[in-house]
Amino acid sequence: MRTTTVPRRLLAATALLPVLALAACGSDPKIAGAAGASGLAATASQDVLSGLTKSDAAAALLPEEVRTAGTLTFGASFGTPPTAFYADQATKKPAGIDVDFTDAVAKLLGLTVKREEAAFETILPALDSGKFDVGTGNFGVTTARLKTIDFVTYIDDGQGFAVKKDNTALQPVTDLVQLCGLTVGTGAGTTFETTLNNRKNVCTDAGKQPYEVKAFSESGALLTGLQQGRVDVVMSTINGLRYQASQEASGTRFLGEFHRLDVGFAFKKGSKLTPAFQAAVNQLIKDGTYERILRKWGVTDSAITESKISPPEHP
Repeated sequence: MRTTTVPRRLLAATALLPVLALAACGSDPKIAGAAGASGLAATASQDVLSGLTKSDAAAALLPEEVRTAGTLTFGASFGTPPTAFYADQATKKPAGIDVDFTDAVAKLLGLTVKREEAAFETILPALDSGKFDVGTGNFGVTTARLKTIDFVTYIDDGQGFAVKKDNTALQPVTDLVQLCGLTVGTGAGTTFETTLNNRKNVCTDAGKQPYEVKAFSESGALLTGLQQGRVDVVMSTINGLRYQASQEASGTRFLGEFHRLDVGFAFKKGSKLTPAFQAAVNQLIKDGTYERILRKWGVTDSAITESKISPPEHP
């Protein structure tokens, strides 16, 4: 899955199009202070990690060279709330679900996070090359990715659809055949793009005109395409689309969930880091920090009861 890529260009787009701004008008009652710039900044600044200290048991599971170095490099994708974004464009201080979980796990493991901003589609390949130790970007666990990537799960998100608010023709999508004849916008290099392209046959099998897939490298461009009528419907993350629809200025309507996916920290296949990360996430679940993070961002529906290493894709 994916919420964003190339944040600098995205931020430029938000400056030109107020409806895309991170400080969009409107509010989500599940997210404290979500209305307006100050509200979003207030949510981002909530400290739900205070009191967390190193867990010797979890840290002991790290490779010795990592414990000695004390630092891990994270390849991170940024864009819009609530996954990973910049609440304050001036300071570029990162915020969001991915950021809080990364920082929480690092505290428990006694590690310093070296966070490097990267385009979503470049992160997983960079794990194999060794450029990054860990990847974050709301990466969904899929059968295809499990061939080359290991995951440590921390939430359950998935695939959903959204349309312009005044579009009442399309109702919750439960079968891709409902998209036949439409233009579907989605993110480049995502599970959404793969799902759509791999299942185009549903339309021809039903004797209908295939849907067209348009992939965008930026979240801002994807939303603009929907608003300007260049795409009829967008496919993206459940949490991202739900949050977007809660912002009045976006002018979108969330069509509901299509397919749930576990989301996890991503690692090169066979990485020795996964046991320590799993132990840390499970410690967060046990001590209540996990629930505080989800409540902060209004995504308690994405809770899992236990972190797993590379579980099979949800059926």
